[in-house]
Amino acid sequence: MITSSTEAFQDRERSNWVRLRTLVILRWIAIAGQAAALFVGSNVFGLALPIGLAVMAVGSSVVANLFSTFLYPGNKRLSELEALVMLLFDLLQLGLLLYLTGGLNNPFAILVLAPVTIASTFLSLRSTVFLGLVALCIITCLNYWFLPLSGQDAFQMALPELFRFGFWISLVISIVFLGTYARQITGEMHNMADALLATQMALAREQKLTDLGGVVAAAAHELGTPLATIKLVSSELRDELDDQPELREDADLISEQADRCRDILRSMGRAGKDDLHMRFAPLEAVLREAAEPHKNRGKEIEFFVSIETDHPKRQPIITRHPEAIHGLRNLIQNAVDFAESLVEVESSWDENKITIRIADDGPGFPQSVIGRIGDPFMRRRANETQKSTTRPGYEGMGLGLFIAKTLLERSGAKLTFSNGGVEMSGAIVIVEWPREAIETLSTHNRLGDNVLFDG
Repeated sequence: MITSSTEAFQDRERSNWVRLRTLVILRWIAIAGQAAALFVGSNVFGLALPIGLAVMAVGSSVVANLFSTFLYPGNKRLSELEALVMLLFDLLQLGLLLYLTGGLNNPFAILVLAPVTIASTFLSLRSTVFLGLVALCIITCLNYWFLPLSGQDAFQMALPELFRFGFWISLVISIVFLGTYARQITGEMHNMADALLATQMALAREQKLTDLGGVVAAAAHELGTPLATIKLVSSELRDELDDQPELREDADLISEQADRCRDILRSMGRAGKDDLHMRFAPLEAVLREAAEPHKNRGKEIEFFVSIETDHPKRQPIITRHPEAIHGLRNLIQNAVDFAESLVEVESSWDENKITIRIADDGPGFPQSVIGRIGDPFMRRRANETQKSTTRPGYEGMGLGLFIAKTLLERSGAKLTFSNGGVEMSGAIVIVEWPREAIETLSTHNRLGDNVLFDG
């Protein structure tokens, strides 16, 4: 479940995404641009700039970069406070340089957006807001207090007051918009990356469980011969030790333990045979396997097969894709979590498609999120009155349904989410596969019919 504490933890870890070297390189680029702008303005356009003070402002960035480079390793991951201090220094240094070179009359004042936009991608919300407020204060001060730009013949170059005010308004809007936009996009990218990682882990776990059956069957097969040898030798020893009761008891014990091992391996082999039964199964068998972990959780799970007159009566034999089983299991788990007492799993098919319908008698999907189901880390947008009527704790469904949707779509399925009517008023999820995407059609993969053994 994604809670506020989880979000706070993610915010605290955001700064650890960025290395010191990254910000140092960005600062060197800024230093080069500032030095070039001062050189061109002074020597090419003949502006009367306070070169000494401006060089000192640029030099402070150089000293800070050298200090960071020699004091810390380049691959150092920045903490929240360290990243905030570095960006705050850059913002204040830029504000000082703009103060010396005309304030908002200087077109390079737009660079105030850079530290705020960078901060919004990896700092916490509190630090980003703080840096944004500092930037707003700086551009507001630069609108009223600055050293004027003077050209040749001491001519002062300044924008009309109305234009300068419009520039200030545009900077304010840009700081708020770009900061919010960059933070939202970065957050969605990292949420998607985390959710995809969780999906891969879930699929790998399901694949390991499937592969484990083959390993068990192979072990049972390989150990069968040595156990049969032990059984045979122990029987022969027992016959030869009739006159030595103590040794005969040991031989009997060896024979009994060999029988026990045989029974255990036989049971394991039945549970995990790596044959066609493991790779292919009837549709209803796969559904029951997916629902198995949730059958004893206090809710009734009913299975239906809907067959119309024009449908083929033989149940489809489908490939047991691990992603399909895990995805269906997640959907059934979600239905059981929120059902009042009943979950219905209905399967149907025709010549072109196979359809699974999972419905529960719970409160259903909230209307505020039904259009966003399947997004990772989705949070509910509900007011206080809705909290008592919608699904409890529904903000935690995002990752589970994202995993289910991603895995099932990977197997070729199409998912539809809706709410029921009168009979089943809860949530309804419809999973639909084209038959060629999941059904086993080739005859050599089929289990085949029984043949008469002519002995």
